[in-house]
Order: sequence, then structure tokens, then C-alpha cells
Amino acid sequence: MSLKSFAARLFARYTVSKTKKWTDQPIKTQEKVFQELIKTASETKFGQDHHFNEIQTPVQFASQVPVRDYEGLKEYVDLMVQGKENILWPGKPLYFAKTSGTTSGAKYIPITQKSMPTHIKAARNAILSYIAETGNANFVNGKMIFLQGSPVLQEKNGIKLGRLSGIVAHFVPSYLQKNRMPSWETNCIENWEEKVDAIVTETMQEDLSIISGIPSWVQMYFERLMEKTGQKVGEIFPNFNLFIYGGVNYEPYRKKFENLIGRAVASIELYPASEGFFAYQDTQKEPGMLLLLDAGIFYEFIAADEFFDENPRRLTIGEVALGVNYVMIISTNAGLWAYNVGDTVQFTSLSPYRLMVTGRIKHFISAFGEHVIGNEVERAIALAIEKHEVEMTEFSVAPQITPPEGLPYHEWFIEFEKRPRDMHAFAKAIDEELQEQNSYYKDLITGKVLQTLKISMVKRGGFNDYMRTQGKLGGQNKLPRLANDRKIADALPVTDF
Repeated sequence: MSLKSFAARLFARYTVSKTKKWTDQPIKTQEKVFQELIKTASETKFGQDHHFNEIQTPVQFASQVPVRDYEGLKEYVDLMVQGKENILWPGKPLYFAKTSGTTSGAKYIPITQKSMPTHIKAARNAILSYIAETGNANFVNGKMIFLQGSPVLQEKNGIKLGRLSGIVAHFVPSYLQKNRMPSWETNCIENWEEKVDAIVTETMQEDLSIISGIPSWVQMYFERLMEKTGQKVGEIFPNFNLFIYGGVNYEPYRKKFENLIGRAVASIELYPASEGFFAYQDTQKEPGMLLLLDAGIFYEFIAADEFFDENPRRLTIGEVALGVNYVMIISTNAGLWAYNVGDTVQFTSLSPYRLMVTGRIKHFISAFGEHVIGNEVERAIALAIEKHEVEMTEFSVAPQITPPEGLPYHEWFIEFEKRPRDMHAFAKAIDEELQEQNSYYKDLITGKVLQTLKISMVKRGGFNDYMRTQGKLGGQNKLPRLANDRKIADALPVTDF
């Protein structure tokens, strides 16, 4: 065992013991975070506008601070972008994480001196939790690659801005810099396809042990590696044994990845966002990710089926239940208050609090009242893939409300790497599993309101072509798996079976 891996094991045990101190006191931990947030921001413009000096409890907070999305906070963020101080949080932000908006164009998510370290700490602790549980620390001796956005930052009124992953690249600890890939120059390439090709050239002779990124873009990297070398990824990198990912559910990709790699590889799921680092997978033995209750974020939860009611109840961590689909609301030390991230989650454990992301509150299909969510379609296709020995590149689902003939249906657009031998049986397996998970959908099928789903096969590379036309190829961009309209569906290139 090397000195580096020995030290990593010691540090991992220490970190897990520190984590246990707050996981054993979740409600007290969140109460402390809440009080610190309110006190610190009481003299800001937002704090004064919402009378933070009068707020003592989460109930009072909920009555005085309505739930908002980015549009609801935009008037405050705009002041910060103009260079004004003490708006949502004391002083000025350290950075703006720039993301794509919907109605407002670009979104500028503030990152402060207080919030920035939590992003780095959470990613580090995810790896340390894995080491502490498995005893496997040998990978710390190899090279690590993080597929991320460009670290080149712009500036707006004295505040630097860029993609979150690009900002984080500036904070990689010095002890990891020597082993980290790609090089700074390669990482700065803006064109994603050029960047992937450069990364392939730079890494294929290296000893990579950790690979990290959004699965869809890591898949592109793996495919380019294999085209260049004629070898499986696991042969190119024999010591590669840990895949770290976030952004989308890995399960629909797992079989394809194992084929590309040539073997199974351990994985760690992360739940980062520009608004905060919310959770990470702390164990290989239980489902879900550990919700970070001590990281400067106060959480509230609204049952998803109540979210669009006039006055939905906002629950704190001690009031949530297992298996309920919640919209997650956050207040943070970056100055986001009662902010709707847009994600829906379900708790898989209440001791400690672990959750899984089930979808997006705006990304669902309910054209007929079925309210099918992301987690349901991902589970349905993952099980069908396993049963029929299929490999898939990507998929998206949309309603077909006015078919040329027959009843309406859900149309599944799938790009296959390895097609099913029997497409009808494969579609039937997905549909039956979806009915099993969603009783509303089942009622619509059995009640002859909908016919069973239909599959449209997307041309090879079709999803990447679509993302390219939208200017969202690579980086942190993710394809919506569900839509309640056909904007994506009608733009995808399909082919005959």
C-alpha cells in the first residue's frame, strides 16, 4: 500500500466520523443552519424586504417568504449583476454560475465566499465515504479525469462568471492537481467535439483510475477512445475502477457502459447543481444519496401533487415521509431564499436522510392526467433493457395526442446501440412496467383512453445532432427525458426499424 492510499484511508475514517455527528442530529443541524442563514442575511435588501429580523421559526419564514423560482428572484439577482452589494447575501457574490434560462434567457446563480467551499467539500467527501466503506484507496495513485465545462471565466461588473464545473476547476486541491486530467489547455477548448477528441489523444496512454462526468458525455468519450484504439475502455485503463457521475440517472446507461468498459466498475452518484451541492452517495449498500444538512442549505419540501395548489404545505426535514414525491425548496448561504430548484425527490431512508432524484416538476407527461415522472420512465426502460439485452444511447418521451389513427399514446424516441430482437416485446415490457409503477397510466390504458406506448427509433447520433442544433452539446447540458409537448420529439431524426 502506498503512503498516499494509506493517508487517504485514515482521512476517510476521520471524515465519516465527523459526518456521523450531524447525521445523528438532523433536525438540530437544520435548525442551526436556518438560524445562521436568517441572522446573517437580516440586513440585506432581501432580508429587510421580508422582515428577517422578525423571523424566529421555519413556520414564520414560510408565511413571510413565498416560494420562488429564478423568475421570482430575478429583480434581486439583476441588482447583483449590476454590481450592487448586500442584496441577497452580505457583500457581493464571488461568482455567478451562468446557466441557460427558459423565459429569462441566461440565468446568473450567485456563488458566495461561504457557499463555494461546500461544492468542493461534498465532492471530496463522496470519495472519502467510498474509501471508508470499501477500503479501496488504490485509485488515488492513478490519474483522474473530470469531463467538465471550460474553466475560462468572463467578468460582469467585477464578478467572474462561467459554468459551475468550469468555476469548480479553479478550486481543485493542490494535492490532486498533479494527477488531474485533462490539461488546463485542453479543458479550455470551447467546442465540445474538438475537446473530446483532444482529451482522447491526451489520455489514452495514461493510467486513469477515476473517470467523472455526466453519463451521456462520458459515453461519447468512451466511444471515441474505442474508435481511436480498437480496445475496450477497461483494457486501455486497466486500473480504472471508479466512475463518478451526476446529472442523470445512470441505470439506463449501465449495461452500455459495462460493454464499453468490458467489465463492471463501481460508481458514486453525486447531486450537484449551480444552486448548491445537495447530496452524494455515501454507501454502496443502500439506495439513495445522503442529503447534506450541514452545508449551509436549509431545505423545505412540498408534496409534488400539492405543489400547484394555492397554499401548499412546506415541510421541514423532520416532517417528510418515505416514498412521497416532493419538490425540493432551498434557502442557501449563496442568497437563494425559498428557491424552487425544479427537482422532485423521494426519500429512501430517514435515518440518515437519503434521497433519490425522481425528475423535474416541469418535466413530466400529464397530457391525459397520468402525471408520469422521470424516475418511472427511467426504471421502466432500465428493466426492459436488462430483460431484452438491449443497449441504448439515449431516449426521450412525448405524448402523441392526435395520431393519424387510433387512440393517443406515449411515443418513446430511443437511439439504440444494440436493438432488441423483438421491438414489440421490448415496447410491451416497458409499457407493463410503467403501468406497474403508475396507477393513473394503467387506468388510462385499461380504460381505453390511451393505447400502449409506441417506439420511434432515432438515427445513430440523432440526439447529439439535436443538442448541437440547440447549442447544448457537451458540458453540463442534459437532454430532458420527458416533455408534455412535442417540441423535442418533432425535431428528432427518426428512422425505420
